[in-house]
Amino acid sequence: MLAGIESSYHIELVRKAIHLCSLSIPIFYFFTPKNVALAVFIPLTIAFLVVDVARYYHKPIESWFYTWFGWLLRRRESDREKKRLNGATYVLISATLAIIIFPKFIAVTSFIILIISDLTAALVGRRFGKHKFFEKTLEGSLGFFLSALLVVFLTPKIEYYVGEYLIGALAAAIGTIVEALPIDVDDNLSVPLSVGGILWAAYSIVYPMLNVYKFG
Repeated sequence: MLAGIESSYHIELVRKAIHLCSLSIPIFYFFTPKNVALAVFIPLTIAFLVVDVARYYHKPIESWFYTWFGWLLRRRESDREKKRLNGATYVLISATLAIIIFPKFIAVTSFIILIISDLTAALVGRRFGKHKFFEKTLEGSLGFFLSALLVVFLTPKIEYYVGEYLIGALAAAIGTIVEALPIDVDDNLSVPLSVGGILWAAYSIVYPMLNVYKFG
C-alpha cells in the first residue's frame, strides 16, 4: 500500500515538473506582442487539440499517444466514454483564451497562479492533506492560496497601489475556492479564467482610471 502511494506521489511529481515548464508561456507572452503570441499559441493549441481528440478515434494515433504519454495521464484523461482532453491541451486552450480575453498583466498573473499554485496544492495536498475542503484538502488549498498570494505580490502592477495587492488577494481567494469546488471543468481552464475575470472586474470597479493595457 505504501509503495503504491509513493509511486503515485512520484508520478505526480513528474507531472508537476512538466507542468512547471508551462511557466515559459506567461514569461514568453510578457516580453512578446499579443499578435506574435497568438500566432504561436493558436496553431499549437489546435495541433494539441486535434491529436488529443484523434487518440479516441484513430488507432495509430492512439497507439503512438499512449506509448509515449499514457503513463502520465490520470484515469479520467483516459476515459473512452467521456473522452476528456488531457491537462496539456487544457493548458494551451487556457493560455490562448487568456491572451485573447485579458490585458497582458492580468493574463500573465492568472496563468502564473495556475502553474505555481496548482502545483503547490497538488503536492502539499497529496503529502500532508488530512482535512476535506470541498473536493480537495484544506492543507492543499491553503498551499494554493499562500502561493497565489506570493505570485500576486511578485508580479507587475500598474501603479503599485495598496489596493492593487488587495485585489490580487481577492483573486487568489476566488482561485483557491474554484480550484477546490466539485465542478466538471478542468482546473487548467477554470482557475486562470476565474482569477483573470475577478482581477479585470475588480480593477474596472476600483481603479477605472488606470490603464490596464499598460503592458499590452
